[in-house]
Amino acid sequence: MWALEHRFAAAQSSAFDDGWGTLDQLASEETLPAATQVIEQTVRSILSANDSPDISFDLSVNPYRGCEHGCIYCFARPTHSYLNLSPGIDFETRIVAKTNAAERLREAFARRAYQPRLLNLGSATDAYQPVERRLRITRGVIEVLGECRHACSLVTKSSGVERDLDLIAPLAARRLAAVYVSITTLDGALARILEPRAAAPERRLRTIATLAAAGVPVGVSVSPVIPFINEPELERVLAAAAQAGAKRAFSIVLRLPWEVNPLFQQWLAQHFPDRAERVMSRVREMRGGRDNDPRFGSRMRGEGVWAELLSQRFKKACARLGLDRDRFELDLTQFEPPHLPRSTGQGELF
Repeated sequence: MWALEHRFAAAQSSAFDDGWGTLDQLASEETLPAATQVIEQTVRSILSANDSPDISFDLSVNPYRGCEHGCIYCFARPTHSYLNLSPGIDFETRIVAKTNAAERLREAFARRAYQPRLLNLGSATDAYQPVERRLRITRGVIEVLGECRHACSLVTKSSGVERDLDLIAPLAARRLAAVYVSITTLDGALARILEPRAAAPERRLRTIATLAAAGVPVGVSVSPVIPFINEPELERVLAAAAQAGAKRAFSIVLRLPWEVNPLFQQWLAQHFPDRAERVMSRVREMRGGRDNDPRFGSRMRGEGVWAELLSQRFKKACARLGLDRDRFELDLTQFEPPHLPRSTGQGELF
């Protein structure tokens, strides 16, 4: 059974600066979130298999469903419809927390048939969104990864990842961890309306520097690229990330699956009425005349002249900045399955 509770204001003071801001800062920026509810859920499984050739990892772990960051472009928004919740405000304010994620991961690793594969943490919704401050589900998952010496990558736009450097840095030293920080823009004003409750761009750059200084392989994701909105900044974002210490980069063009499409277009008309038509025209040019193209192979990069020009810009900038190296090679050979006590019902795992 799900337990529903009101979460204390996520913007209250915290000993750790994860870049989410204080209550006063949020209020002054008119980004104060609606009251957030946390739906605590126990899950039967936590590993999700990837069947997309567009993605480099094989397995994913998402400790949360829904995300308080409120990024208007988030491709995971439609998943809230499966819960009979809205992909709009409910996605941002009704967060499912998988409270037994670490336990289920340990059980999965203990199965005799399990073979280690490339695993990504937080591929759908951010594993370090504000509620993680209190629930520490992501930290528990990383503890299991460390216990079993299982390689993992992590993608986040939160500085909360710095809290767990005591776990991540030792993994990185053994070639078992890499982190990618998502930075879509260097413009604080744009970030506040595009990703209203994520860490500020300059705070994310500091996170890259902190990770790099701790010996963690760190890359940058400039995703999504939105024509005429953050697209003109592409090279500047890459340069700032490289200067901060990033060693690799990837980029995905805007995707508008299902309910994301009307939500994004409403946001676009509200904040950029002067260029909304141009933005959507360029999106359709990359998507074969449609608002969205879900096909493997093209959905991440688009097609046509403009998509090719964007790809060339990205590749040239990465080559110039030293961000064009292959993905960080993680070592899957060190995996050690956990030893579960018999009292947990271990026999049922085989």
